[in-house]
Amino acid sequence: MKFLRCKEIPPSTGKTVSIIGAGPAGLGAAGFLRCRGHEVVVYDMMPEPGGMMMFGIPDDRIPKDNIRKSVRELVEGGVRIILNTKVGRDISLEDIIKASDAVLIATGTWKPRRLGAPGEDLPWVLPAADWLVEVHMARYGYLPWTKVPKVGGRILVVGGGLTAADAVHVPLTYPEFKDGVEKVVLSYRRTRDYAPMRKNEFERLIKMGAEAWELTQPIAFYEEGGRKVVKFVRMELKASDSGRPKPVPIEGSEFEAEFDWALLAIGEVPTPPFNNGCCGIELNPDGTIKTDENFMTTRKGVFASGDVRHGPSLIGKALKSGLDAAQKIHLYLTGQL
Repeated sequence: MKFLRCKEIPPSTGKTVSIIGAGPAGLGAAGFLRCRGHEVVVYDMMPEPGGMMMFGIPDDRIPKDNIRKSVRELVEGGVRIILNTKVGRDISLEDIIKASDAVLIATGTWKPRRLGAPGEDLPWVLPAADWLVEVHMARYGYLPWTKVPKVGGRILVVGGGLTAADAVHVPLTYPEFKDGVEKVVLSYRRTRDYAPMRKNEFERLIKMGAEAWELTQPIAFYEEGGRKVVKFVRMELKASDSGRPKPVPIEGSEFEAEFDWALLAIGEVPTPPFNNGCCGIELNPDGTIKTDENFMTTRKGVFASGDVRHGPSLIGKALKSGLDAAQKIHLYLTGQL
């Protein structure tokens, strides 16, 4: 993965672009715009660039050294990266807009979606995405291991996407956890044939040692006499207008099982660095940032790309979105848009 794709940086255009978010969309856009001679400043809330590529995905699924090398090339090429800075908390979005010729918002989807089940807030029920970030923060020396829940024993992972796959993979393979694992159960409300992670990934997890509980859905978490209990309902698939079978609870099929930890990976929602209506920027009903075909938001000169624009996606799609947005920003800065 390479973000800076030019051998030489052209003379400065005198234009400054501020990018909020140092994930694949933001870093890809930074490289493109720097190679057009624009000054680029990237803001990110994390202690190291890379976003979920760096902190949410297991080390053996994406080479972190390659990300670091590509980031170094950006910095050596003149891109300024400001870390540990959350826009909307440490600096206002409005101040950034006023100080920039253009702004790109590429803050991704960091907020876990909630299941909405009783007991979801119990201390042993965790959002998988948050836990994965904490694990990698500790691995890279940014967080003490004492701050990371020591997930082990009987582990339940809920979901069918790549975050769920990573939440199964890490306890079974990372030396910090694997010796303390008794079993890992993957609960998914559909079957592996319809899992967003793809059937081959689902079956890879089973070969690694995970148990697959397909067509099951947790409906409650509770404690009783020192036991940590999850109540499930069995599901059946029925036809829907979308073409993707809809999981429907089977009446009277509830059952219970004991677990020590539950990791919920049922999706993430967009995390724009502002509340809806702030700064003249509107959101869509699903929380993504509203843009036109040129990636521009409802505020002139402010653009959006990546998952915060189109919802959760794979790295390649987010990177392409950042590059496409950067092309439009360049046209805007040169008076062609």
